Amino acid sequence: MSSAPTLKPARFAPSPDNTFVHHASATPSVVDRAVGGLATVLTRHSVTALRISLGLVFLGFGVLKFFPGMSPAAELAERTIGTLTFGLVGPTAALLLTAIMETVIGLTLVTGLFLRTGLVILAGAMVGIMSPLVLFFGELFPAGGPTLTGQYVLKDIVLVAAAAVVGAAALGARLRLPE
Repeated sequence: MSSAPTLKPARFAPSPDNTFVHHASATPSVVDRAVGGLATVLTRHSVTALRISLGLVFLGFGVLKFFPGMSPAAELAERTIGTLTFGLVGPTAALLLTAIMETVIGLTLVTGLFLRTGLVILAGAMVGIMSPLVLFFGELFPAGGPTLTGQYVLKDIVLVAAAAVVGAAALGARLRLPE
């Protein structure tokens, strides 16, 4: 009588810890020292640079929406909020609301003041920002590929990822070098 094969427990890969791994050698080369220095600078400043640059993007897009005809996304913002609110918010109010939200988000990210409040607003705004991918997919991505507006919306995926990194750092996550 043969016994059934035994199953080994599944092994899971460890979660990445965002630690810069440096394999030390007896005498570090110039490249090793340069990479180590770069890693130190990036660890100290990259999230702050990302937060400020993300803030400048939101601030710029938000301020443009205060001036009629200046924002290439104005019509899309009006339609998206109108659709999400089942027509309860009109185009003018939708654009003003978007302008205020994006400007506030931008100011909190650039200055670092009221950052958590800005990140909460940003989390809500991301729903609206990404909604056109679902609501207007056929218009944004006709058979021949993405329209210019579709490309504009697609770049928002990068903004969402950047916001996730900034949010994680604001909640206590840290990049670190090995001890």
